[in-house]
Amino acid sequence: MDVMPQQDPESRRPPEPSPEGPRPPHDATPGADPGTTPGADPYVMPAEGATAVPPPPPTLRTTLRRAAFGAVAAGVLLAGALVAVPDGKDDRPKEPGPVERAEAAATAGSPASLSDLTALIGDRQKWVASHPADAPSWATLGSAYVEWGRRSADAAYFGRAEEALKRSLEAQPGERGNGEAWVGMAALANARHDFLAAKRWGETVRKQDPKTWSVYPVLIDAYTGLGDVKAATEATEKFGELRKGVPALARTADLYRGQGWREDALATAREAADRATAPAEKAEALHRLGELAWERGEPEEAVAQFDAALRTDSGHHASLAGKARALVALDRTDEALAAYQSVITKLPRPAYALELGELYASLELDGDARSQYGKLAELLEQAKAAGVDESVVQARYESDHGDPAVAVELLRDQWKKQHRSAAVADALGWALHRAGKSKEGLEYARQAVDTGVRNASYAYHLGVIERELAQYGPARRHLEEALRTNPAFSPLDAPKAREALETLGEPPPGGPGDMQPPPPPAPSREPKREAGQEPKPEPKRESPKPEAPAPGPSQSAPAPSKAAPSSPAAVEADASKSP
Repeated sequence: MDVMPQQDPESRRPPEPSPEGPRPPHDATPGADPGTTPGADPYVMPAEGATAVPPPPPTLRTTLRRAAFGAVAAGVLLAGALVAVPDGKDDRPKEPGPVERAEAAATAGSPASLSDLTALIGDRQKWVASHPADAPSWATLGSAYVEWGRRSADAAYFGRAEEALKRSLEAQPGERGNGEAWVGMAALANARHDFLAAKRWGETVRKQDPKTWSVYPVLIDAYTGLGDVKAATEATEKFGELRKGVPALARTADLYRGQGWREDALATAREAADRATAPAEKAEALHRLGELAWERGEPEEAVAQFDAALRTDSGHHASLAGKARALVALDRTDEALAAYQSVITKLPRPAYALELGELYASLELDGDARSQYGKLAELLEQAKAAGVDESVVQARYESDHGDPAVAVELLRDQWKKQHRSAAVADALGWALHRAGKSKEGLEYARQAVDTGVRNASYAYHLGVIERELAQYGPARRHLEEALRTNPAFSPLDAPKAREALETLGEPPPGGPGDMQPPPPPAPSREPKREAGQEPKPEPKRESPKPEAPAPGPSQSAPAPSKAAPSSPAAVEADASKSP
């Protein structure tokens, strides 16, 4: 198997503390008098004045008493030293190394730092090389490969993860208790954006043992990718029951965020950040706060949170991308470009490459934009070769900068795979609009907005489609919602949203007519009668003569056109026919 870390993980392991025993006391010179100078402390100044007079020699009785007391004290000190430091070792607790920290993070359901994750991978690689039948170690190695590939955006490690997980299942099938390998397979499917396969793996584990808490995070991701809000909510609640603490709070905050419950999401995310202790876990919680601030249209707060995450864990490169996005909104363009260029090198995700390309386009740097779109194409090819489905990002590019028909084809295939999240619905609706099928795209765009998620791009897309279909009232409302949610949601689309809103103008005065309540029903004129009383027959009225029906248009001759007036010859002919 290929070795993952390019640097020896042992070199990243902090040096173990060298235990030191207590220093032995300074012994007096054998045979010397305790009161003489050779046995005295060399750092004590000689006495002066009255204290310089030597004391009289002790009596025999005093000497014997001192000798007995000294023997007892020496025995007590020796026994204490043997108890305190057995075999000369230090009793201080050993600091956990990177492998132990990574294992502790996995046990708690929290992310590990990349350096600790590297150490864990190197440790398991060495172990399984000499213990090839150790199924749990193979499962741990495979799951660590998945996490490394996801966190570093290096999809090549997903293939190594699949190989390790298969080795684990060969050594011990999942039906015989190797549920962790099944959980690893589910996590791998999520990382490749194959949410239907992840759902199958996860539900198999849950059916075998519903109390396996580690399966619920992968089920939450799978259900979210499939757009199954109800199942994702139930999985999140179950995870919170089985696993208290920061991981459960983080998942709950993400659930609230996806349903548009901003206040609840913010409160839960803050609690998770306050309770997080490990650097990687703390950075992830601060990153979540930065994302929420960005979506609220508060770029300064977002930059502050992303900076805090990077100070906590310099390897949290996703926070650098979030910071770049917020810097664009603050018109700190040079800093944003530098941040984007740095993060593309450290975390080459296709979505970040698309964002940087659109930033270049908004600055009218067309050559740089084309170069960046070329980089995006390379990243998409690499992802495809590694089995990662990046169809949504590719479709977003094709809709606005390429061939919208290609985007429609990609997203229809996603819909057939039951990938029906808000992101897929929004992308499909916009692609259909760009391909000239706005009426069909309207249904998907509405579905994305109706999920409740507060996404300015979703509202903008829906507003533009409604304006195209002459639904000016809803179009105005959704364009205003997009700019109110986040005035700088996109360097390309936010100016277009303002322009579209100005084109629509102000709504007509007085508001729509159907806003007035309907008039009350007219009271009945039928006279009241008591119980048992027969109704009186009404007098017969003479029925009026039916009026002659209004003359209708002739069935044989067509109605005259309103577009062209009658010719003079036709007028004279009609005049000659009249009596």
